[in-house]
Parts: sequence; C-alpha cells; structure tokens
Amino acid sequence: MRKEDKNVVVAQLGELLQQYPHFYLVDVEGMNASQTSALRRKCFQTNLKMVVVKNTLMRKALEATGVDFEAIYPALKGTTAVLFTEVANAPAKMLKDLASKKVTKPELKAAYAEEGIYVGANQLDVLCSIKSKNEVIAEIVALLQSPAKNVLSALQSGQNTIHGVLKTLGERGE
Repeated sequence: MRKEDKNVVVAQLGELLQQYPHFYLVDVEGMNASQTSALRRKCFQTNLKMVVVKNTLMRKALEATGVDFEAIYPALKGTTAVLFTEVANAPAKMLKDLASKKVTKPELKAAYAEEGIYVGANQLDVLCSIKSKNEVIAEIVALLQSPAKNVLSALQSGQNTIHGVLKTLGERGE
C-alpha cells in the first residue's frame, strides 16, 4: 500500500472516530467469507459500522485524536475489525448474543465506551450493563414522575374521602 493510500485510510478512520462516540476492537482472525458476511449483516441490523483495519493504521488514527488510548494499543494485534456505534452497549449485546450461540469469533479485544477503556473479552458483561444516554434519561424521568404521581393519587383519593365525610356530616346535621 502506498503512503498516500495509508494517509487516506488514517484520515477516514479519524473521521469515523470523530463521528461515532464509541468503538469496539474485535478479533475476526480465522473467520471465513460467509461468517464475515453474516457478521456484517448483523452489524447492519444493529446500526453498527464495521471496518476491518490494519492495526498500524488504526493506531495512527487513534494517536491523531489527541485522546490517550495507550491501554488499547496492545490489543492491536492479529486481524482486527472495528465496530463503530452511537449506543455504547449495542456491540457488546451483539457479541454476547453471538457467544450464546456458540460462535467463538468475533471476540472482543478492547472497547472505548462512555469515555472509558475496556480491554479483554472478560469485559463483555460490564459493557453490556452500560446504560445508554436515553436509558439513563428515561430512568431519571420515571424516578422524578413517581413521587408526583403518588401525591396526585393521594390527593385524588383523599378528595373523595373528604367529600364523603363532609356529605355524611352534612346529612347527620339535618
């Protein structure tokens, strides 16, 4: 590959790193064409962008971002695919689903999710449990609405009770 081509690839990877807030490095070594095609299809269905990269070019793209990805560099060995995503836990859930079907590859090498670095396949459960921004917002809204609903419910049921008591007292006074 010519140097100009390498520079173009590094620039494209840099754009993807800026466009997507999270990425996963997965080991795809030993996968045949049909397995790779099935993985690409699965990525497309879950809104992931999959790119097979040369490790040295990915390292150069990571270095160019200005973020300290030092912990990820040792994972850049062998055949690597990068899964870019908007939702931090989507690739982890996909990889866990594949693992539950006894598929050994792809295997997680490292991930950058929610501004944290996770290295090793043993981090898959941790990555699956990360909540997306929308999930956290939904939980907060639900928690904030719960006390208000309880107060309104109590007031409405109390209103009927007070009304009944007043009606009974009014009828008794006659």
